[in-house]
Amino acid sequence: MAHLLGAEQLRLKFPNRIVLDGVSLGLADGDRVGLVGRNGDGKSSLMRLLAGRTEPDSGRVTVRRGVTVGMLDQTDALLPDETVGHAIVGDAEEHEWARDPRIRDVISGLVTDVPWDSPIASLSGGQRRRTALAALLVRDLDVLLLDEPTNHLDVEGVTWLAEHLRARFAGGQGAFAVVTHDRWFLDEVTTTTWEVHDGVVEPFEGGYAAYVLARVERDRQASAIAAKRANLMKKELAWLRRGAPARTSKPKFRIDAANALIADEPPVRDTVALTRMATSRLGRDVVELDAAGVAYDGGHDVLRDITWHLGPGDRVGILGGNGAGKSTLLGLVTGDLEPTSGRVKRGKTVKAAWLSQDLHELTDVANQRITDVIAPYRVAFTSASGDELTPGQILERLGFTSAHLATPVKDLSGGQKRRLQLVLVLLGEPNVLVLDEPTNDMDTDMLAAMEDLLDGWPGTLLVVSHDRYLLERVTDDQYAVLPGTDGGTLRHLPGGVEEYLALRAAGVGAPAPTAGRAASTSAGSTGPAAAPAAPAASGAERHAARKELASLERRMEKRSADAAKLHVTMAEHDPSDYPGLEKLAGQLREIEAEVTELEERWMELASD
Repeated sequence: MAHLLGAEQLRLKFPNRIVLDGVSLGLADGDRVGLVGRNGDGKSSLMRLLAGRTEPDSGRVTVRRGVTVGMLDQTDALLPDETVGHAIVGDAEEHEWARDPRIRDVISGLVTDVPWDSPIASLSGGQRRRTALAALLVRDLDVLLLDEPTNHLDVEGVTWLAEHLRARFAGGQGAFAVVTHDRWFLDEVTTTTWEVHDGVVEPFEGGYAAYVLARVERDRQASAIAAKRANLMKKELAWLRRGAPARTSKPKFRIDAANALIADEPPVRDTVALTRMATSRLGRDVVELDAAGVAYDGGHDVLRDITWHLGPGDRVGILGGNGAGKSTLLGLVTGDLEPTSGRVKRGKTVKAAWLSQDLHELTDVANQRITDVIAPYRVAFTSASGDELTPGQILERLGFTSAHLATPVKDLSGGQKRRLQLVLVLLGEPNVLVLDEPTNDMDTDMLAAMEDLLDGWPGTLLVVSHDRYLLERVTDDQYAVLPGTDGGTLRHLPGGVEEYLALRAAGVGAPAPTAGRAASTSAGSTGPAAAPAAPAASGAERHAARKELASLERRMEKRSADAAKLHVTMAEHDPSDYPGLEKLAGQLREIEAEVTELEERWMELASD
């Protein structure tokens, strides 16, 4: 666990505030760190300091001799006249770089659709971003510092990047730190979390799920303001623990502690109450597509033969690659677009709203203060619990303080504008809401706050996002728009995002959906008929399972205690004795691997 780079007493001050104050930390071989915190609290500033791109006002960053460091900034430094190929592999001949499996993997994972000989200036923003990421990942670097690497990546791209980083650092050599709002990605690739807040950096063991648990425990003892924050994190923890097997098969936090904290926490959404309220606002008919299709450009089918039923209170996630036809499908739902074949029937009371990516809702109010923008509104909506939420309450829940109310809209940060855009859309009192990539420019705290708000919103919700955590968190059902030679089709995904990734990896095109399958999201349903249930366990089998659970818990406690003792031994060990430290580190890795296996078996038994 050799030291790679470190920061000592870093202080960074901006004209109006202190961003970092006396921060000391370091990266060693095997470290996989995720940085979280509110927008503006200094995550990117810390990364630039560690990369040597910014000088601190005081303190210093040291890098061990021979260690190479590379950083992906939010703005790239690619040369406009340089070709894509040269930006990634430089002057190397094709036979030189093509035999390197890492380079081949990076190119196939990120830039297969980017013209190799095109100049950088001709690329779209997403293509340019992926080219910059590829140019970094093909290099042989000891430390990677990644600032929002998942921006402009679709679900498949984010999954590839997670697999690449896990494989790249599997041997415990080298380290990386990443800033991202993608919480699924954080939990997949990181083993330590640094929370940047109020000028300090607070470390937590584990990925995002473990960080949520630790924050809940920490904030229970905090002030009244922090207690409100703790309640939100407690709800997040409950969802993480009770969620799909895909999220809980690799638990990164202690099972007993998590269960104790959420014992009295209700489900994140009261689906019965939401469906009842949505039905009262919408009736039983919302939107029904019957063999609907859309053709452009002289007969080219973008979508064909789509049969789909949306009921009151349905919460649906839409997956699909760029250009697959997702926006066209949503246009049919909202009425912004009419089909060229088939028909679309919308309920008489449907009032749809679309949260767009381009913030056009704020154009006409750019020079107004927030308080003037929301002044005409009185009540936004009545939540499932029966509470009437005022505009001010919604603003507060989304992180706006009284001091923000006098700020002109044009002076807000990107994340603040995104949150205000959502407020204005909700104030229009729609009963069908479409969210198009709503996570842009939001930090993890604000994403949790937005999800909490949507949990009580009584209407039909459609979400298009490459953020699989968000899709799983706020929707109950997922569909994919899959392109085909005769036009895009809609396919239900009972297995969620994992099923979509498997389909895409296999190159499978979706068959035209049938009314019975695609219409399975009618009011109150969560997909097609469930598979036959497994036979119930016998009394002897249940007794044996309980005995094994108890044994597993004892073994987990013992091995966790062994790991804690090793940590103490390593801290007291002679730092110049590298062979001795490496031997201890190997023992620690073995124990941690054993604990992970025990926890996975515990989860398998507990879920039966």
